[in-house]
Amino acid sequence: MARSNTLTVGKWRRLQQTAGPRGTFAVAAVDHRGPLRRSLETESPEGKSNEALTALKSDIVRHLAPATTAVLLDPETAAGQCVADGSIPARTGLLVALDTGSTGDPLNRRTALVENWSVEKTVRMGASGMKMLLYYNPEAPEAREREALVEKVAADCVRYDIPFFLEPLSYASDGSHGPLPPEQRRKVVIETARRLVPLGADILKAEFPVDVSIEPDENVWRNACRELTDASAVPWVLLSAGVSYDTFLKQVRVACEAGASGVMAGRAVWKEAVTLDVAVRNEFLRSIGYERMRRLQSLCEALGRPFTEVYDSPALSYDWYGTM
Repeated sequence: MARSNTLTVGKWRRLQQTAGPRGTFAVAAVDHRGPLRRSLETESPEGKSNEALTALKSDIVRHLAPATTAVLLDPETAAGQCVADGSIPARTGLLVALDTGSTGDPLNRRTALVENWSVEKTVRMGASGMKMLLYYNPEAPEAREREALVEKVAADCVRYDIPFFLEPLSYASDGSHGPLPPEQRRKVVIETARRLVPLGADILKAEFPVDVSIEPDENVWRNACRELTDASAVPWVLLSAGVSYDTFLKQVRVACEAGASGVMAGRAVWKEAVTLDVAVRNEFLRSIGYERMRRLQSLCEALGRPFTEVYDSPALSYDWYGTM
């Protein structure tokens, strides 16, 4: 699919709704399901884990949303619920997942879409963007099949004029479907951007291209992030991947200095809240969680590359509305 540096007026407007004043992104990612549900099952009565999951996400969104540009939620347990209960402020952007999320099983690298959900329904509920997680390795035998899925979803996003946030997660290509060996991460993450972005993604939600547990040199981090910026023809934002908050903060600073347009921050910001009693949880989110998200937003606003430096605003003729 050929890329254009000019967005449609619909996609442009919706990206504005998910970004800050400068056009950078500070998104709270709260679309986790399987692993999070299992954590709550030990805390909640049998059969109540879905209710507990919705309550947890509502608390996270209510406390963190004022420090974000948008929130990312899943349709099953949070997106509609957090709109209906008022957890999401009216001026906060909403991204909704199309995928079923990570299973938490390192050997189950399967991308599945939520049953009875679609890009069309994402638009109908008033969301500003759609996100899809895709397990991908450019050298894996199933790579072409997964590229075809990206093309299909991208076509739906074009049809309904909604931005496509693509989240590729890497894995080993040796047939085990296990975690990617650390020494391969940089090559795979960068090649993934080069392969998938031209298929129709509007924003790339990327893994940090260096395993910081074995490579402490921030100059190496920065060079890898610059490579990722060069490889991606669209703005990219950094996912947190469950690292510690302090580590993520360092990654975000380096990434934004090297061309990233912001973050989609999940467990690094709020994971301690999962097993806390409700009152303690809300206090943690109100104070520590909020402050973490606020610092990330400030960092992205100061250092991130605005999406408006990558995309041109729509050039509209007098009769533009007749050609939509």
